[in-house]
Amino acid sequence: MYRDMASALWNCCAEKLNVRRQYLVSDPLSREAVLIDTVLDYEPASGSASTATASSILDFIHANGFNVKYILETHAHADHLTAAQYFKQKLGAPVGIGAGISQVQRAFGPTYNLSPSAFTGAFDLLLKDADELKLGSLTCRVLHLPGHTPDHVGYVIGDAVFCGDSIFQPDVGSARCDFPGGDASVLYSSMQRLMGLPSSFRLFVGHDYPPEGRDALCVSTVAEQRAANKHAKTGVSQQEFVHFRSTRDAILGEPRLLHPSLQTNLRGGRLPTEEARLGFKVPM
Repeated sequence: MYRDMASALWNCCAEKLNVRRQYLVSDPLSREAVLIDTVLDYEPASGSASTATASSILDFIHANGFNVKYILETHAHADHLTAAQYFKQKLGAPVGIGAGISQVQRAFGPTYNLSPSAFTGAFDLLLKDADELKLGSLTCRVLHLPGHTPDHVGYVIGDAVFCGDSIFQPDVGSARCDFPGGDASVLYSSMQRLMGLPSSFRLFVGHDYPPEGRDALCVSTVAEQRAANKHAKTGVSQQEFVHFRSTRDAILGEPRLLHPSLQTNLRGGRLPTEEARLGFKVPM
């Protein structure tokens, strides 16, 4: 619980070296709440999926009397599976994502031999910049933050911004931009947009990759990012950022859970059921 914001936040990590954050934000008066970037446990070695983590969050929701109004994604993640459909089935709340998801679906559909009909009804809400969602006395405002992916959005609630992968902790910097539709120059603009917010605003990240010697973190202030973001702090030009990001991305391997993640997340969390059995395709 962060005392200076009228909300409750749930954070959890799933991997020792790749800390993934999922958030529950609630209005303390009405108990209306939103879930952001939920995670379905998945073990690729055995091909097994589990709702253990999601179930613990569901128990927390029920124990505290929260009324979840929305299940939101900052983008279609390529490194973990969303639990959005599990929560939708349990809570009845709509699933929302940035309207740019259609571009991502078109880009990756052929890779997995998915026709446009495979994406029908995947999401209930396609959100655009400046859209607003009500949570009791709170307002959740959508920020379009493309660059990492074209569908990427953030959610502003009070003085808190839930950024997904549009920015990382200052000593980590920025996310890759080499997925279809990604663009380093566009990500630079999105990061500068975040750093143009009031200096006291808090930026809650979707991941952390802590360097040796520090614990995983989930939040920094705009002022801290302006002063210390290792890739895009004040004084770093767009040209410098694009050169670094492009050079760095050229040597990165693909995320370990890329294929199962995309086949699930592009469909709003629906697991593949082709040929009457669950299974993921791995392109050659």
